[in-house]
Amino acid sequence: RRACVTIVKGGHRRARGAIDYRARMSDSTSASVLLSLAALEALIDPTVAVVRRAAVEVMSRYRSAQTVWDKDGTTAAVEPASAQNPVTEADLAADRVLRTGLLALRPDAGWLSEETTDDPSRLERRLVWVVDPIDGTLEYVEGVDEFAISVGLVLDGAVVLAVLLNPATDELLTAFRGGGVRVQGRAMEPHAARPLQGAVLLASRTETSRGDFDPFRAAMTIQDVGSTAWKLALVAAGRGDAYFTRKPRHEWDIAAGVLLALESGCRVTDLFGQPHRFNQRSPKVAGVVAAREGVYGGVMALIAAAGTLL
Repeated sequence: RRACVTIVKGGHRRARGAIDYRARMSDSTSASVLLSLAALEALIDPTVAVVRRAAVEVMSRYRSAQTVWDKDGTTAAVEPASAQNPVTEADLAADRVLRTGLLALRPDAGWLSEETTDDPSRLERRLVWVVDPIDGTLEYVEGVDEFAISVGLVLDGAVVLAVLLNPATDELLTAFRGGGVRVQGRAMEPHAARPLQGAVLLASRTETSRGDFDPFRAAMTIQDVGSTAWKLALVAAGRGDAYFTRKPRHEWDIAAGVLLALESGCRVTDLFGQPHRFNQRSPKVAGVVAAREGVYGGVMALIAAAGTLL
């Protein structure tokens, strides 16, 4: 079903019949001021400014010598090529910039980031920033321009604002709940439905190399792309028809991308067809499926036949 939309101030689009989040909040909570479309839209540009400051830390070290650690092994520095789950100086520097800047914008929000030790007090907050300073660190270390700074703002378990920047290509996508998607500052129309056969599936290189997508090749065209967040952004931008993984992901991998894809008119769920809930005690999620109308149902049927890899 294609969403009906109306133009609102600033070029964003609000789906008719979209949830009015203001109705869910009492006047006594400071989060309530965030919930109008105008307040959400006003928060986009300051959030983008913080993300661009973090991008300076990322790009100043890109394709340059820096310390790299492997999260899956020793805490000592390693050779970049040997790291299976790398974290770099740039990840940590960008995380510091994002935390300082975003919490200054919303001091009442909690914080969940891949590169910050988790603080359970976030579970007591209705607003939470969910952040990945560099999603696709492996591509970043390898010098492949397929990574992103991913920022989502969560309210009561749902993402209500997203800013995602690929700093290597300077491609920016933004969205707020009910306001549509902007790509490079331009408002997008919701995607039209299309059939499953021949649809472009954006896939993880690692998962492709393991054969995880072999059961889907007869129906779809497989295109390898780095970074979960970046794949979701490309689907939202109309440069792919679907993305999914049959393996677990974390909230910070998908928060911004889920809202971008939803606001572009895609269907987005976990592997069991359920909407994602964010700011959970465990940040691990049961995969993600994002696809255009006409593609989503076929993808879910193929996944059911092939099974999950959770």
